[in-house]
Amino acid sequence: MARLRPRNKPVSSGFTNSEIKKMEKLLKQSVRLSLGREFCQMIAADFNHSAGHTGKPAVDWTEIQSWFLTRLQDSLEVPKDLEFEEGKNIQNTSELKFEARSSIDGAWYDVDKFLAYRFCSTSKVVSSIYHDFHTLQCGSTPEVCIRFVGFGAEEDEWVNIKNAVRERSVPLDNKDCRNLKPGDQVLCFQERKDRAIHYDAHIMKIERKMHDVRGCRCLFLIQYDHDDSEESVRLKRMCRRPRS
Repeated sequence: MARLRPRNKPVSSGFTNSEIKKMEKLLKQSVRLSLGREFCQMIAADFNHSAGHTGKPAVDWTEIQSWFLTRLQDSLEVPKDLEFEEGKNIQNTSELKFEARSSIDGAWYDVDKFLAYRFCSTSKVVSSIYHDFHTLQCGSTPEVCIRFVGFGAEEDEWVNIKNAVRERSVPLDNKDCRNLKPGDQVLCFQERKDRAIHYDAHIMKIERKMHDVRGCRCLFLIQYDHDDSEESVRLKRMCRRPRS
């Protein structure tokens, strides 16, 4: 199933020291939190109406969500077994900010909801959604339970926050063509008879062609990172990583 990936909206950045302390307190002291839109909007509204935020750019709810995920990715000291209440569905795909890599097929999918998170401190036997059992070797790894866009609860997955959750990739358009070069990392839409999904890849060679009314006509030889297979693709099949 294809995943449409509209461009990210630019957002303001920067929290006051007081706001950061409030969010850190929520992580350390609360027993139930939500990473959904409603919870993050509530915090954003509180910050935007506070006297200390006067004259500063308005905080968007997606910045709040991103801050919490970044803290988890940095493995800060957070109470173990802290759970989030199930978040609200994100109806507008332009508001999606994250993508996650499935452990089932290694492909990247847009995140619909962050359902819960946990810190695994020991190896333990767990039951998967397929009712089989396996040993989870964790250490102190932070994990988050993901609901993917276009999939139901039966496809929810626990994934490693540090290496399987990231800011959503951005589709390339015609004007991006001239900036691409061999060696660049991309997210490529791989089409096969039995599947069509996004995988990490890198550009090996570019065959430059004249653009026309259809847009970029260049051919990009890419190599997929997961299986080293190669394929020539058009620009519209690729996404780039967001610029820092």
